[in-house]
Amino acid sequence: QVQLAESGGGLVQPGGSLRLSCAASGGIFSIYAMGWYRQAPGKQRELVARISSGSSTNYADSVKGRFTISRDNTKNTVYLQMDSLKPEDTAVYYCNGDVDTGIAPGRYWGQGTQVTVAS
Repeated sequence: QVQLAESGGGLVQPGGSLRLSCAASGGIFSIYAMGWYRQAPGKQRELVARISSGSSTNYADSVKGRFTISRDNTKNTVYLQMDSLKPEDTAVYYCNGDVDTGIAPGRYWGQGTQVTVAS
């Protein structure tokens, strides 16, 4: 069974940095696009950044120039480097991956990791 596990969240001051990681495991044949989403209290989940299997990237306008998504295909892991963090970046961050198990492709989600930006 495919599982995605995020790590790296926490409390950081405005202007600080955090690096999130998300490792996929379990019955993986290949992974296509991977991405990071976030959900703040009282708001809908929104796309933060996505990266294709060929490492093409796209970002939400609100994080362009501050966040960088990358992946290590040898480790089935996607990263999100977050710099110049702002209080409005506070949210639960979720990773997802479009995974082919060799039986059927599907989109899988991690359990989420809390990021809090506050002084």
